[in-house]
Amino acid sequence: METKTYIWIGIFIGSTLGGLLGTWLDHGNGLGIWTILLSTLGGIAGIWAGYTYSQS
Repeated sequence: METKTYIWIGIFIGSTLGGLLGTWLDHGNGLGIWTILLSTLGGIAGIWAGYTYSQS
């Protein structure tokens, strides 16, 4: 697969997991500050993971 594909998969998985963790921390609030912050951080981590995986 191409590098872009791995990056998009990483963004999807990372932001989803970060958003779920943030929702749990915000007691079910899907638009809370923790949800947005952790979803963003998860997406950035997913970009890094996808790029790193595609290079190996």
